[in-house]
Amino acid sequence: MATVLALDVGGTKLAAAVVDDSGRMLGRGRVPSPTDPDPELLYEALLACAAAALRGADVIPGDLDGIGVAAAGPMVWPSGEVSPLNMPAWRGFPLRKRLAEEFASERVLIHNDAVGLTVGEHWKGAGSGTSNLLGITVSTGVGGGLILDGRLYHGFSGNAGHIGHVVVELDGPACACGGRGCLEAIASGPNAVRHALDDGWRPRPGVVADGVALAAAAAAGDEVALRNVARAGRAAGTAIASCASLLDLEVVAIVGGFSQSGPSFWEPLQRAFTTHAGFPFAAACRVVPGQLGEAAGLLGAAAFVLDPDRYGWDPDPATGH
Repeated sequence: MATVLALDVGGTKLAAAVVDDSGRMLGRGRVPSPTDPDPELLYEALLACAAAALRGADVIPGDLDGIGVAAAGPMVWPSGEVSPLNMPAWRGFPLRKRLAEEFASERVLIHNDAVGLTVGEHWKGAGSGTSNLLGITVSTGVGGGLILDGRLYHGFSGNAGHIGHVVVELDGPACACGGRGCLEAIASGPNAVRHALDDGWRPRPGVVADGVALAAAAAAGDEVALRNVARAGRAAGTAIASCASLLDLEVVAIVGGFSQSGPSFWEPLQRAFTTHAGFPFAAACRVVPGQLGEAAGLLGAAAFVLDPDRYGWDPDPATGH
């Protein structure tokens, strides 16, 4: 039985699991992401999280067949120097190199966290058995990954599937990427909240103005909240229709906290998709919620190593992608 250590590195939490080749999680660890600017403190917290997973699985590092990591980006891929936007302690941090040395492993594979979610949903979730899948996360940001012809598609720089920067409103708001009208600028939780606040929405006293509160207000019938959550859903549906036409997709699996906003998000999404997916082959694409929840990133990271024919790559940038 092959086992790997899977790590999920995000701005709010660090998670780890020991995963076997059937997709079972034998041990898990989770800690909040440190906010201290010291890069070594963040790295030590990740190691502590990994140690908890190894103890829970009763596995020692020498028993592992490799390490898979899904990390917030951007990063230099495939060499694994990471600079997560919401983790300022790491700028150009050589995470793959450090983990390879720490665990004496030549098989350490790191990819974008949205790619990890996509692979997890394809391996064991909503996209299982399909050949052409787009995975999307709609949360603090909007990201994605691509499975084409049954294999993870990286693109030239490892950024294939980055649907968050598909333009959906030509005269839309400025985006952090430098463009305008990107899906992320409209549909991410923080941006949807910002637009709602500008539109006059106010959360109830004592309630933090975040995506959860905005979704709850929309579900309760607040007209301003409904309008802005629907705008996010329409933007997502429009972008997905374009991708379905371009890539001839079978399934789009959507995960992430803001995507769980319920009918106020999903119904406008489906209407926009139906409106813009004009060709029958594009309209046949199924747009569904992911099935794995928070486990998707860990399972995807594990699959990088456990199913290399579909999801692996050469970890050494000197020998190619």
